[in-house]
Amino acid sequence: MNKDTQKTMFSSKSAEWETPQKLYDMLDSIFHFTLDPCATAENSKCRKHFTKEENGLKKSWKGQTVFMNPPYGKDIKKWIKKAYEESRNSNTTVVCLLPARTDTKYWHNYCMKSQRIYFVKGRLKFGDATNSAPFPSAVVVFKRSWFSLRKPKVYTLCQK
Repeated sequence: MNKDTQKTMFSSKSAEWETPQKLYDMLDSIFHFTLDPCATAENSKCRKHFTKEENGLKKSWKGQTVFMNPPYGKDIKKWIKKAYEESRNSNTTVVCLLPARTDTKYWHNYCMKSQRIYFVKGRLKFGDATNSAPFPSAVVVFKRSWFSLRKPKVYTLCQK
């Protein structure tokens, strides 16, 4: 990958990408989210949410059905580790909207231990962006179950 491609794919003015509302609504109709741990006051998706100042990495998510669209910067691996660890608690499900970076350590260390992975067909438009994201996305579902040691089931999620 040349330097221009890397610059486009792995940088932005912000590490925060507002979740497309249609995608959130579809996922919420399935999972019924109760917590958004990576929110701002303006873009929170759940009544219960944690802002950057409250630091969702230091809060418990136990017993929640969590929707997580983490900051996509260098700390994303901390958020994915937290999602995996919190999902080991009973009655806790964590659904993550992530860049599909299947070549990273965090993907193999955590995402490949998830219950399900949905690869989003096409590129998402985040927030008020004019253009689609320069990277593919995936929805990764972490949930403790008796068959957690198996590889995740993988699907394609089509946008309408």
